[in-house]
Amino acid sequence: MDLTLSRADYLQVGVTSQKTMKLLPTSRQRATQKVVLGDQDGVVICFGMKKGEAVPVFKTLPGQKISRLELGGAVNTPQEKIFIAAGSEIRGFTKRGKQFLSFETNLTESIKAMYISGSDLFLSASYIYNHYCDCKDQNYYLSGDKINDVICLPVERLSRMTPVLACQDRVLRVLQGSDVMYEIEVPGPPTVLALHNGDGGDSGEGLLFGTSDGRLGLIQITTSKPIHKWEIRNDKKRGGILCVDSFDIMGDGVKDLLVGRDDGMVEVYSFENANEPVLRFDQMLSESVTSIQGGCVGKDGYDEIVLATYSGWVTGLTTEPTHKESGPGEELKLNQEMQNKISSLRSEIEHLQFKVLQERENYQQSSQSSQAKSTVPSFSINDKFTLNKEDASYSLVLEVRTAIDNVLIQSDVPIDLLDVDKNSAVVSFSSCDTESNDNFLLATYRCQANTTRLELKIRSIEGQYGTLQAYVTPRIQPKTCQVRQYHIKPLSLHQRTHFIDHDRKGEGVFKSDNISTISILKDVLSKEATKRKINLNISYEINEVSVKHTLKLIHPKLEYQLLLAKKVQLVDALKELQVHEGNTDFLTPEYRCILEEADHLQEEYKKQPAHLERLYGMITDLFIDKFKFKGTNVKTKVPMLLEILDSYDQNTLISFFDAA
Repeated sequence: MDLTLSRADYLQVGVTSQKTMKLLPTSRQRATQKVVLGDQDGVVICFGMKKGEAVPVFKTLPGQKISRLELGGAVNTPQEKIFIAAGSEIRGFTKRGKQFLSFETNLTESIKAMYISGSDLFLSASYIYNHYCDCKDQNYYLSGDKINDVICLPVERLSRMTPVLACQDRVLRVLQGSDVMYEIEVPGPPTVLALHNGDGGDSGEGLLFGTSDGRLGLIQITTSKPIHKWEIRNDKKRGGILCVDSFDIMGDGVKDLLVGRDDGMVEVYSFENANEPVLRFDQMLSESVTSIQGGCVGKDGYDEIVLATYSGWVTGLTTEPTHKESGPGEELKLNQEMQNKISSLRSEIEHLQFKVLQERENYQQSSQSSQAKSTVPSFSINDKFTLNKEDASYSLVLEVRTAIDNVLIQSDVPIDLLDVDKNSAVVSFSSCDTESNDNFLLATYRCQANTTRLELKIRSIEGQYGTLQAYVTPRIQPKTCQVRQYHIKPLSLHQRTHFIDHDRKGEGVFKSDNISTISILKDVLSKEATKRKINLNISYEINEVSVKHTLKLIHPKLEYQLLLAKKVQLVDALKELQVHEGNTDFLTPEYRCILEEADHLQEEYKKQPAHLERLYGMITDLFIDKFKFKGTNVKTKVPMLLEILDSYDQNTLISFFDAA
């Protein structure tokens, strides 16, 4: 069964945060629902659609940035009370817009995540979790890493209170009161949690999670241990997951899984065999999807997926067909409706143009007066800097509400900028003076018109650590720029592990198959200890077998890259022979295969031009570090090592390491 959805843009508000849009429930099935959302200007707006126009139900005055919006109410009743988190305060509104709650939590940080179940309120700031019941403090937990989301299993089904925290260190922490019952390691930093099927599924214990590197999974949270049900890998290299919902958009009686990603991708997964979900629909929007809900907004009887995007657009992907079969009278009515809509849009554009002229005149007058204060326009940036462990690179995503003019990238450590298919910006490099000011990279990305999201791919060198800076200039007047900083760590391509002995005091044991990893740790720890005047005793034990083991781990990657480089070098010569001879019948099957795959080979080589050099660098570092621990300097033998690598043979390389 194919799913066909048509796009309809309903309304634009201010910039929105993750999980700040909901659909209010209705008593009638498939009747149009009201949409409620909060933006970063602090405005809560509730609206419904009438004859294709967004009609407000209520709208609050601006205030503090709204970080979360949830619906609540008494257990087993319609969840139609609106709760928002802004700063350290929780406010509650009825569906008509009357405020009935203002609760100051007295948290020292702004609230980042919120979940509501009956009279229970679950909140988290960056590292602090709090549970309140009827606005009275109940439980508290301090997390070791940032908390990205919080949820609670359905109390009405399980008769137990089981909150779960999604933490940046790739762990879901299942709580009981103020204590951790157990921890669940997940494949990437979890960014969003949701109840399976909206109610925990068959058992009531089903918990969906989405990660910043684009993975999706289902875990059953039992009283004693987690049961991993399924996991969807991100093989298509799509964006991180920001929001999920369960809704039967396919109309087959089984709820489907709706997913919104930070690269603008919207996906629908169905459960055909009730085990693992199958992708049935996807559509790309131009900006990140911050909230997703299934319901009915545009017209009675037509289900749809309702989305809120970063820049504040509320958009529907509806099952209502765009072209209807109709008689002459109905066609006339549709044409008249379209004419009315065009006329309305024209008058709105004229009004906005007039308002822009007025504001521009006001700005010029205020900036030229003698008492003029700084009137630099402010703008928000949505950014993300994440490690892609599959290809050992970092993804830097910059998103602005208005169009981006250019982005300047500067780094005080050597890094490579890799090609990204989604990136249409033109890049230019400037020469750098690395000796006097430690400036290793200066690159400018000039964006095409209407580009609001820019994705860059970066590869660092382990052991060389420092700061990457991005200067973002949007297309607004007067020209203004914001700078964002990202720390490149000494072991930048490593990932946290969770098998740690917590009984050790004042001592750390580091183990790795790669001697270079231990060498980097030793150098960095020594440098930091000297800087802080801390006495540090370091002892090490080297297993000679580990060097051979590491070389064998690198071997398949090195062999593949050497073969790829060799094939790419042959392409031009083979094409010339093909032109000269008129056909390829005289070539061996191997050479014919290279010609057939020429475009693919060149494209792959272009995407990672420095990959082979990086592998050479890793092997060279391994060689130097092996003998550094023995107190021997072998840098003079590096040219000989590079000669062996150029005519690579695994056994010859291992013999060189043993004999040196």
